[in-house]
Amino acid sequence: MERIGERVIQIYGNLVSLLRKCIFCILSVGPIPNHIAFIMDGNRRFTKKCKLMKGAGHKVGFSALMSILKYCYEFGVRYVTVYVFSIENFKRSPEESIVNRYGVRVIFSGNLKLLSEPVRLAAERAMLATDKNSKAVLSICVAYTSTNEIMHAVQESCEEKWDEITILNSSGAGYGLISLGGYEQDEMDHLIKLNDIEKHMYMAASPDPDIIIRTSSETRLSNFLLWQSANCYLYSPSVLWPEIGFRQFLWAILNFQRIHFYLDKQRQQS
Repeated sequence: MERIGERVIQIYGNLVSLLRKCIFCILSVGPIPNHIAFIMDGNRRFTKKCKLMKGAGHKVGFSALMSILKYCYEFGVRYVTVYVFSIENFKRSPEESIVNRYGVRVIFSGNLKLLSEPVRLAAERAMLATDKNSKAVLSICVAYTSTNEIMHAVQESCEEKWDEITILNSSGAGYGLISLGGYEQDEMDHLIKLNDIEKHMYMAASPDPDIIIRTSSETRLSNFLLWQSANCYLYSPSVLWPEIGFRQFLWAILNFQRIHFYLDKQRQQS
């Protein structure tokens, strides 16, 4: 009897997977988001709501994340970004991880120096284990805020330009100190430009997000991807993060496709 039940569950799972892929095939006629970012809000509230043991909500939330990642990669989304407070669930072996199943490279973004040594080493091992994966990129933001990211990028850009000027001056090919009046063309080459800052961002490996999804009906970005989110679609379903599923993901894609022309126009004008 158990074997029959397992067989029924397997057949049902295969049918659901086939139906989902058919839906994705239809949706792929429209624009496919290149980058989706997630603010996973509501794990603690889910624990309280369902009267679960402490920490159980985060485990259910991790399962929800694995399902969402599967939907993203099946649909062809190349870049996914999530913000996490703990990377405990990412310490499992690469063979058990969905990222290797779909050929996903994992990048931990943020000020990793703030992490404890065991956590930082675990992050480095995960990045090393998936370094050769090239089908998609999963950015995990930990020890991250947008204000810190911007400050870091500006500081790195200033130091880089200062090093360039110092090297030129020491070789005799420099231009001395730049006066506060007009700038010569050669001096303009050593001013900090937008692309100088952007290449030093923690999120430099990913393009700007097309969609940001934050659960729990919250519409605040909470210091997350502020620099990159000027022209993206913010979707705020009412469900808590552990409750998110295929229906919410599908609705986000449909809404994005509906306003894609407007978002694309805004990007071209900016």
